[in-house]
Amino acid sequence: MTRPATPSPAPSQSPAQAPRPAAGTGRRTTRRIWDAQSLALISVFAALIAASAIVPGIPVGGFGVPITLQTLAIMVTGLVLGGPRAAAAVALYLLLAFAGLPIFSGGRAGLQVLAGGSAGYIAGFILAALLVGMAAEQVIRRVPAKRRGLWFFLSAVVVTVVASHLPGVLGMMVNLKLSWPAAFASDLIFYPGDIVKDAVASAAAVAAHRAFPDILVRRVK
Repeated sequence: MTRPATPSPAPSQSPAQAPRPAAGTGRRTTRRIWDAQSLALISVFAALIAASAIVPGIPVGGFGVPITLQTLAIMVTGLVLGGPRAAAAVALYLLLAFAGLPIFSGGRAGLQVLAGGSAGYIAGFILAALLVGMAAEQVIRRVPAKRRGLWFFLSAVVVTVVASHLPGVLGMMVNLKLSWPAAFASDLIFYPGDIVKDAVASAAAVAAHRAFPDILVRRVK
């Protein structure tokens, strides 16, 4: 009497034979912060912020706080690079400016700028870049490309109010000895220009991410 044949075990698959995920289903991961490309981008965007200060500011009010393009450059930096790298780019810019390079608005340099009416706005630079960059990371991961411009803009407006205008008002209260209502009223004049700059920054970021899809978030197969 013959014994029934025992089924032989299925051959195990080697890593090369294992099924691969279909194209387009890879997960998205944030780029490493300190790789060579990121360090280069941090330097380039720090230079961009410095260059934005060369354009003469528009004096408004009587407290020595001009309308400048620096906030535009910082929003672009955050929306393109993401939070940590944008914060690093702004920190590098501030380090060079505080060390004596005349790259603040109006050719100013050094720590003495923190004694003027712009101190609060300058103090908010890093926070603004970090927050809008973190928001951009979520937008890139979760929002379809055709709606990113709107979400970039909304994120930039919220961050501008929280991380730029609020520190700016507090800075005027401390350095210029203004009351809260007076400082708040002095700050309101910057809102229209900042909304326009946020819209321009959002459009620039959309174009940058379209041209360089992996600049912030890369797809891992």
